[in-house]
Amino acid sequence: MSAAASLVNAALIVILGAPLGLLAILGVSSLVGRPLPEPQIGRLTRVFTLVAFVAAAIAFVVHTLSGAGPRIVSFGLWFGAHGHGFALDFLVDGVALGFLTLALALCGVDAAFSYRYLHREPGFNRYFVLYALFASGITLIALAGSIEVLFAGWEFLGLSSALLIGFFHERRAPVRNALRVFAVYRLSDAAMLAAAVLMHHWTGAGTLTQLFYGGSTGSASLDASQATAIALLLLIAVVGKSGLLPLSGWLPRAMEGPTSSSAVFYGSLSIHAGCFLLLRAEPLFEHAPLARALVIAAGVATALHATLSARVQTDVKSALTYAALTQVGVIVVEIGLGFTTLAFVHMIGHACYRLLQFLSAPNILHDLHELENAIGEHVDAARRPAKARAPRWLYLTAVERGFLDALIDRLVVRPFVVVASALDRFDRLLCGPEGRDRG
Repeated sequence: MSAAASLVNAALIVILGAPLGLLAILGVSSLVGRPLPEPQIGRLTRVFTLVAFVAAAIAFVVHTLSGAGPRIVSFGLWFGAHGHGFALDFLVDGVALGFLTLALALCGVDAAFSYRYLHREPGFNRYFVLYALFASGITLIALAGSIEVLFAGWEFLGLSSALLIGFFHERRAPVRNALRVFAVYRLSDAAMLAAAVLMHHWTGAGTLTQLFYGGSTGSASLDASQATAIALLLLIAVVGKSGLLPLSGWLPRAMEGPTSSSAVFYGSLSIHAGCFLLLRAEPLFEHAPLARALVIAAGVATALHATLSARVQTDVKSALTYAALTQVGVIVVEIGLGFTTLAFVHMIGHACYRLLQFLSAPNILHDLHELENAIGEHVDAARRPAKARAPRWLYLTAVERGFLDALIDRLVVRPFVVVASALDRFDRLLCGPEGRDRG
């Protein structure tokens, strides 16, 4: 093994260990009922995040300068049974290390903001435990070399996201919206799990080189129907996690969480995790034309829907969310058309820009008042240029966000509740009076 490869491997251990170590320290102290003081939490978070970022940056520079190609770094098996093993593999290449370096930098910025923004908040310690869980998840997604590692990161990301949406659990709305988002994430996770099962069944292993690279050992080893099935399942997972149509309704509900979590989740990183997965699996979609066409269609529809909805939002966080979703739709279209380099650059720039916008959102009114004080008068809305009036049906569709929630409630949720209620009544009938008493 070359010196460059050895250095990258050592950096990889640090990258993986830092967020998981932070999660262990903060999580264990919380479980034993002895949470750390705020200054110690802030100091530990800064140190661990900085260490992981520096290690990722060094690994990225060394790997790029060495000119080495992509390679799998294996830490053995999680466990094996009946000839199948779940590998603890990590894929090292320029895309993974570049995305991870950006992700850790944005996590560090958000952590510094959160430390001040949530000062003396009762859930301060809980927030940073979930922050560490999120950082661990995005690290596993970026470096995943097997679909088992990818699924673990996918779960970490979804769990931390849902719990942060319900962060202010003393109010009813955040809890209800967190449950709604968690239900959508369950659909996304089920599709990811199904893709993992099919990969093991058809290829005998879960290595992601089967999906991320072509050739005799890559996605070309799958026939057209197999490639299409796995690609469609990955697309469903991405639709749920990145808020593409028709599952965009959960995105404005996610704004119930703290502004700092909204910034790093739905402005910069979490919403792009699906785009990153599509970008990595683009060679697979070359062998699945139907799935590629659906990717393009989902991206175009999402961009149009989000553009329309963003123009009628009355709060800044919802407007920023739909603006971010518009760009995510465009990025998905770029990936579907095969412009992966353009999509990667677009994703990096958009993540940085949206993080800044979300973090500055609480100061908008303050900035407006400073502007008015500087010019010596109120900013009059009547002086703004007149906008063209849209048809009433178009405006209503935008205000109701495409009626997506109503359609899903009527076509999916209500039939499910009816069936579940009927099965519950049937179960009580079979159990007799004792079963009814227990109910």
